[in-house]
Amino acid sequence: MSVRRFWASASTLVLAAAAALGVAQPASATASAAGGYVALGDSYSSGVGAGSYLSDSGDCRRSTKAYPYLWAAANSPSSFAFVACSGATTSSVASTQLGSLSSSTGLVSVTAGGNDVGFASVMQDCVLSGEAACLSSVSTAVSQMQNSLPSGLSSLYGSIRSRAPQAQVVVLGYPRFYQLSGSCIAGLTEKERSAINNASDVLNGVIAKQAANAGFTFSSVVDEFTGHELCSGDAWLNSVTLPVYNSYHPKAAGQSGGYLPALRSAA
Repeated sequence: MSVRRFWASASTLVLAAAAALGVAQPASATASAAGGYVALGDSYSSGVGAGSYLSDSGDCRRSTKAYPYLWAAANSPSSFAFVACSGATTSSVASTQLGSLSSSTGLVSVTAGGNDVGFASVMQDCVLSGEAACLSSVSTAVSQMQNSLPSGLSSLYGSIRSRAPQAQVVVLGYPRFYQLSGSCIAGLTEKERSAINNASDVLNGVIAKQAANAGFTFSSVVDEFTGHELCSGDAWLNSVTLPVYNSYHPKAAGQSGGYLPALRSAA
């Protein structure tokens, strides 16, 4: 059996996993906590991949090991609304998650944008359909990042500011998935891994620009995850795994060692 065929057979898991897939002057953590904290966003904020999901969160899979939960436990905000949800897009965050915001909200965190540009289908194509299909899918996603995503982000950020006019808003980015020339001996080609990493860089750049336009703080997680990508030998990200929805999401170590410090440094 070829490496590609073996990977494809094992990785039919990704079909379900893929469905799961986010500048003001910083306030102090004490000031933010005093006003309450609202955690918005997609699966990277809800904590998919980290386990220990809250029983009342259903398919949103909000984890007690996710960075919002960890930050709230360490800083004791006056209130904490954890509403991030697996699969969320900029439009669904805007339509279903902003009810917890108010004029008294002191801190907001958010990850959004990956699902808008087809994170699910990109990883499906890359795992199951070969290099040419993967590179084409990545190229299409990059085009969406550059052409349609900015307006979705701008609209979401405007809605957040309207509902929480006094809040510090921290927009977190996404990690690069792969360490190139790393330890992986099966799966995607190096060209595919490089293309996916480059797309992540483009995505983060688009998000950072729109965050700055809105007067929000953008906090990258790329530095925190460097040395802990897939193929690093010490990955903070799940590859194709069981349960399938955990695939290509941060492990608990990625939440506590990657996202939490990124939020802490900005808030």
